[in-house]
Parts: sequence; C-alpha cells; structure tokens
Amino acid sequence: MAIIGVCIGSANALDMLLAGEQLVGIEQDPAKFTPTNTRFQRGSSSIRRRFRTNDITSSPVTGMSYVSTPVLEEDEVIDGDFYLLAKSYFDCREYKRAAHVLRDQNAKKSVFLRCYALYLAGEKRKEEEMIELEGPLGKSDAVNRELVSLERELSTLRKNGTIDPFGLYLYGLVLKNRGNQNLARTVLVESVNSYPWNWTAWSELQSICTTIEMLNSLNLSNHWMKDFFLASAYQELRMHNESLAKYEYLQGTFSFSNYIQAQIAKAQYCLREFDQVEVIFEELLRNDPYRVEDMDMYSNVLYAKECYSALSYLAHRVFMTDKYRPESCCIIGNYYSLKGQHEKSVMYFRRALKLDKKYLSAWTLMGHEYVEMKNTPAAVDAYRRAVDINPCDYRAWYGLGQAYEMMGMPFYALHYFKKSVFLQPSDSRLWIAMAQCYETDQLHLLEDAIKCYRRAANCNDKEAIALHQLAKLHCELGRPEEAAFYYKKDLERMENEEREGPNMVEALLFLAQHCRTHKRLEEAEVYCTRLLDYTGPEKEMAKNMLRGMRSESSFPSMDAEHFPP
Repeated sequence: MAIIGVCIGSANALDMLLAGEQLVGIEQDPAKFTPTNTRFQRGSSSIRRRFRTNDITSSPVTGMSYVSTPVLEEDEVIDGDFYLLAKSYFDCREYKRAAHVLRDQNAKKSVFLRCYALYLAGEKRKEEEMIELEGPLGKSDAVNRELVSLERELSTLRKNGTIDPFGLYLYGLVLKNRGNQNLARTVLVESVNSYPWNWTAWSELQSICTTIEMLNSLNLSNHWMKDFFLASAYQELRMHNESLAKYEYLQGTFSFSNYIQAQIAKAQYCLREFDQVEVIFEELLRNDPYRVEDMDMYSNVLYAKECYSALSYLAHRVFMTDKYRPESCCIIGNYYSLKGQHEKSVMYFRRALKLDKKYLSAWTLMGHEYVEMKNTPAAVDAYRRAVDINPCDYRAWYGLGQAYEMMGMPFYALHYFKKSVFLQPSDSRLWIAMAQCYETDQLHLLEDAIKCYRRAANCNDKEAIALHQLAKLHCELGRPEEAAFYYKKDLERMENEEREGPNMVEALLFLAQHCRTHKRLEEAEVYCTRLLDYTGPEKEMAKNMLRGMRSESSFPSMDAEHFPP
C-alpha cells in the first residue's frame, strides 16, 4: 500500500508538471497583451512560430471544457503561469529547473520561489558533497554555494522595499547560515511582524536566540503567535516553568489543541514529572490514536518507569501505524533496550538515523546503548554527533562525561559533566555524577564533591543518593556533627518514603554511636532499639552499646533476656 501511495503521489506531481508545461506552451493573445509581454519574446520563440498555424485563436477548440480565470494584470497573468510550472518543478525537487523558469519574473511570490529554489538546490548539493567528501569523523567542509549570491540579491530587494515577509524569512535564513546572526535576528523580526502566521520564521528566530537577554531584546508586535513563540523559546532556554505557564495560558484559548497538550507534556517531562506526562500522553492517544509525533518522549517516560507492557504496546502501535518514521524506530529501540537486547536496540536507532540523520534523540540514545555494551569509542562518537546537532543537549554532554569516566579519564569526564550541569542545573543526577567524579582517587577533591552533593540535595534528589553521600564524606573528613545532621535528614526521608535497606542501618548505627559519645543516652537507646529489629552484626553492636550505656547511666539492667532473640 505504501508503494501504491508513493506511485500515486509521484503520478500527481508528474501530471501537474506536464499540465504546467502545456499551460506555458500556449501563447497569449496578441490582441490582449502587448508584444513585450507575450511569453515567446525569448530566443526560443522562433522555433515555436515555425510550427504555428493561422487557425490558432485565444479560445480553446470547440468542445473542450475550460474554466475562465479572473481578470488580472498582464504581469500577474504571465507570472502566474510560469509560477505554476516552477511550483510543479519545485514539488518534484527539481530546484534548478524551477529557478530557471522564473529567471525573468518579477512578482514577489515568483522572486521568493526562485530564491528559495536556489537555496534548496544549494542545500541539496551540499548534502551530496557531505556524503562524497565525508571525513573519518563524519564531518566535511561542504557549504551551500548559493548563499553569497542570494544574500546580495535579497539585501538589495530589502533596501529597495520590494521584498515581502517570505522573502525576509529567506533572507534571515541565508544570513543565519552565513554567520551574521545579529542582522538575521533583525530581518526575521521584520518578517514575523509583517506576517505572524509563518511558524517556520518564528522557529528560525528561536534558533538564534540563545540567551534570555537576546529574547527580551526582540521588538515583536503583540500577536497570539508571539505567545506560541515565547513558550517554545522558554522551553529551549530550559525555563521550563515559564514555558509551562505560557502553554497553560494558551490552552485557555485553544482548549482542544493536541499540540499544546504535547508541549505541556514536554515541559513536565523536562521537570521530571513523569506521572503527569504519562496521563497527558494517554489522553493524547485516546484523542488521536494514530499519532506518532512526540510519542518517542512518551516511550522515554515508560522506559524510565520500567513499564514493560505499556512500552511493548506503544511499540506495536507505532509499528502498525508507520514503522518508517524516526520516532517509531526510537520507540522500538527503547523497547529492546528495556529488554536488555542492546544490539537490536542499536539497529533500530541506526534505522531512525537513516531516515533522519539529524534526529537528535537517536544519536543520544544510541550512545547510551553503546555505554551499556561497553563500546566507549562508539558511544563517544554518537554523543559527539548529538552535540554537533544541538550543543544545548545536556544529555549528550552527560553521556560524554560517563563515557570518559568509564575510560578512567576523570578530568575529561569532569569537563563534560560541567557542560551538562550548566545547561540543566536543576537535574540532581548531573550534580551527583560530577560529585562522584570529584571523589575519584585521581582527583580526590572532597570539598568540591560536598558542594555538588548539596546542590543535588536541593534539586529534589529522587534517587536518594546525595544526603547519604554527604553524611559519609563529612564522616570521612572528621566532621561528626555535620555527618550526624545529614544522617538524620536521610533517615527522616527514608522513614517518610517507607524505605528499608543498608543505608538505614548505617544511619541508625552512626547516630547511636554519635549520641552515646555526646552523652545523649536516651536518643542513643532509641536508635539502638531500632537496630535490634535487624539481623546480622549490627544487632550485636546495638546490644553491646546498650550494655555499655548501662554502666554509664541509671538505665535498668539489660540482661540477655531483655533483648529479642
């Protein structure tokens, strides 16, 4: 069925192309158009005249059905026919042909289509050169060779005031690719202020607003599209609470927008509110059961929560909907990763990259899989590809840090962990990774490790690592009061979460000894009594402490029969 659909689409495009060629092949009536405006004043017109008869009139042959067109200005009529032909070439990805057809047309939409076709022709050639000249690390020096001439022409049109909002968008895109980001921002602002409904222009503007200061400096007209732009920009600048608030405001107007719901889920995903994200995606799939867009994020949530059956169902669902989408391949890759089949997972991430080699999630997730497979060189390469695509992807920097840590290179690892934590300072996992790096024998910077663990504890450390490590480090540095403070906080957290385990035993034992040392014997007795519920050496240690405290205070005699077996 997919092949049939492609054939039908190709046939329709070819039909349009042929129809456009025939339309341009009809000469305009000399009685209605001046000789300078007839189509065949070009060099090839003599060839066409050679085959022309005197019977041709301005109307179709009797019996042919046709639809009369609105009366337009001469230039619009001429440009319109050539524009339709050029658009047909453009849709068939024959960009140079499209640009050539419009070489003499001056209408604004014709100028835009010609320039845009040249830009895409240059991008197409650049992609081909990147494949042909790709270096050992997958990089090449290929550039779009049309940019210089396009910049010159579009700059002249802007100065003359003969450029439309779409031309301004293209000019901004060219300036961005040429590295002139300040002027690109100015031009793109002009474009979106003139025609605010072009989301592509907003997206390009967002990509070159890399700080909140740049964003606030934009002189944007008030329009509801501006709210969509700001919400998306806040998200890219990692201002997730502000982004969430903006999308919730927009939801008041666009109450049933699946797009806004998905963006709210994305903001909450970045805030690690996985339960709310899961609820939103379940609602999205009920409203739009064949949706594939953004479902890779949903699969990440299911992976983090280790929901095997839900992730299996989602993978089957997207496979049946459209298995040749990058998102589908990533979801299936996550499923196999959760099952521990890392080689098969890598195969699907590679398939996603064949479909879209700039698909960021696939590079990052593939790097994670290589880390699991202990293939650190391949992991480093995958993570580097990811940061080349988006230098603001903290997950890829974090992955690089992990890879270098595995290779026993903590200085390199620390460098990459610092980059990741700069981009995502609210993620406790990144602070913990950096702290563990400081703790290694090669660095052994325990004070810096303590600072990182404190930041992690203040960032809602759901893995419950920071408080325990802070207590241990203070104990190691001979600071019993600070150690007792953190052991007590860790114990309270474990009690609230109803957790048991070796960390609780360690905390109880330390606090019992600490209280006994400082003559707080009643407190020490409470901790020792709790230790009696455990089996193992800690129980015997608690018994010995209680017996020792008997001789230090007026406690009643605690013979063996007072202790549970």
